[in-house]
Amino acid sequence: MAFDSINPATDERLASYPETSLADQEAALVLATQAAKTWREHSPKERGALLTQVAEVLRRERDRYARLITSEVGKPLSEARGEVEKCAWACDYYAQHGERLLQDEEVAVEGVRAKVAFLPLGTILAIMPWNFPFWQVFRFASAALTAGNAAILKHAANVPQCALAIAEIFRKAGAPEGLFQSLLIRSSSVAALIEDPRIHAVTLTGSEAAGRQVAATAGRALKKTVLELGGSDAFIVLGDANLEQAALAAVASRYQNAGQSCIAAKRFILVDSIAEAFLRLFEDRLKTLVCGDPSDEATQMGPLARRDLRTALHAQVADSIAQGAVARLGCAIPKGPGSYYPPSILDQVRPGMRAYEEEIFGPVAIILRAKDTEDAIRQANDNRYGLGSSLWTRDLELAERIARRLESGSTFINAMVKSDPRLPFGGTKASGYGRELAIYGLREFLNIKTLWIAPG
Repeated sequence: MAFDSINPATDERLASYPETSLADQEAALVLATQAAKTWREHSPKERGALLTQVAEVLRRERDRYARLITSEVGKPLSEARGEVEKCAWACDYYAQHGERLLQDEEVAVEGVRAKVAFLPLGTILAIMPWNFPFWQVFRFASAALTAGNAAILKHAANVPQCALAIAEIFRKAGAPEGLFQSLLIRSSSVAALIEDPRIHAVTLTGSEAAGRQVAATAGRALKKTVLELGGSDAFIVLGDANLEQAALAAVASRYQNAGQSCIAAKRFILVDSIAEAFLRLFEDRLKTLVCGDPSDEATQMGPLARRDLRTALHAQVADSIAQGAVARLGCAIPKGPGSYYPPSILDQVRPGMRAYEEEIFGPVAIILRAKDTEDAIRQANDNRYGLGSSLWTRDLELAERIARRLESGSTFINAMVKSDPRLPFGGTKASGYGRELAIYGLREFLNIKTLWIAPG
């Protein structure tokens, strides 16, 4: 069965690739095993030198890779360039700090020398999604390779060109053969890979359903997993917030990448006293958003990545409207080619509606009204997901107290949620477990080993 690369803006088939055969999968595992054995013997400084070269390749060919992202997932070119640059930034971070982050830790123990060493696990299987087809791979790979591991990538089926290009980047940078490989395989083939003894850990960014399946398979095989799953991030606006600033960030946070982001603001929880004033500002800014051909430099929002994703999104919206929600803006499928969906606002959303209970993965803002601050906190936590959250208020002391009560992996005060190589990234509840980035993401892929050295 072939892997087709289809332009979501035009429905054009760009390329088609054969599935990686079982023989080639076996060859990849053999190569990865050998690469892991030799790569672990390289010093952190030597590993960092490779990542520096990877960053150079990314920056040198940024525009080509950005256009590839745009053609496969419909991301506007400006956002795609930013994604490639962010990948280079993550490589730079671990290249510069890997040696320090991997240093042994001395522990004071009477009469002996005791230390903690940080050693690689072996080969890591990465199962990655399509919405940030470069960033989510490099977010994992920069840490895993710094830790001394090899990596095998199973990318989403609709981004085969991106998957192959990423493997090409590592080859261009001079990576040892087998250190990073991309396999074009179906989800049905993943379980056998996870169960293979030459795979030592698994990381997945994807849906809640995929996370449950991978965790169950890895659990039976006693393999460590890191799961970054869905999110339904709350964007809370309190009565004293700077509404202009909040509305500007709201548009960026909800409609970047056509709303196809785990950490996009999805549930806008507005205190009653400012709800209508905020919504007027939000709607006015939204009406100026330039939507259309993602390859046009002026475009700010392109199509969804696939037709089936648009169909599923609209079903959630239509069902919620049938349950009593109000389409304040958009909420209709446009005519014409491509997987376009307009910037939309769905108001008067209440518990029991699909828009309240489910993750809305597309350019639809869900509006919830709160009586006061306590009600806003209650509604923010009344969700099975817990990835990120955003809080808008001028009272910073109050904001920090509230942030500690919000059930999420991060809370951004007077800013939109984003990932940063210097800070851990991940969620709680149905948003998964484990962390990526910073020292915490690095240690997910390490054997944290105690060394006890007594006098002979």
